[in-house]
Amino acid sequence: MPIVVDIDVMLARRKMSVGELADRVGITPANLAVLKNGRAKAVRFATLAALCEVLACQPGDLLRWESEDLVPADADPEHV
Repeated sequence: MPIVVDIDVMLARRKMSVGELADRVGITPANLAVLKNGRAKAVRFATLAALCEVLACQPGDLLRWESEDLVPADADPEHV
């Protein structure tokens, strides 16, 4: 999926556990893990807003877009 979730980066920066974040946001640790691991198909704006409030960040700090057809710069074009 071209949307990458960087919640783990923000958790590390804030020195916060998944369990603590889940408690403070009001979602289950299992649902947060689904989102954190990129397996979620959607996220409610209310949940995104709560994540941003607790982590003191912007939505773009948690979510980013990557093209699915990006080829690494050092890749051999004949073997891609």
